[in-house]
Amino acid sequence: MLTNISMADFYEKYQNENLDFIDVREAHEFQAGHAPGAKNLPLSTLEQGYKELKPDHEYHVICQGGVRSASACQFLSAQGLTVTNVEGGMNAWPGDVE
Repeated sequence: MLTNISMADFYEKYQNENLDFIDVREAHEFQAGHAPGAKNLPLSTLEQGYKELKPDHEYHVICQGGVRSASACQFLSAQGLTVTNVEGGMNAWPGDVE
């Protein structure tokens, strides 16, 4: 089952907690602007890249609009990781970007 969080709720948590979150956009998209603190793990390399994630952590997953992050969450969840899809993605990000 896919767990989702709205961008508004995620952003509130982001400002008050130390969250682990993954941006699954491709490297060029990530470099063009991303949420401070995000780890870039492109969907195209996720099948290998997920192995560097810690199984005892909870991860929030973001992309541009929410579709790729939902796919990533399905994959990561099947690998036994605890993940939450951030709905709206960077299109809905209200804060500054790096």
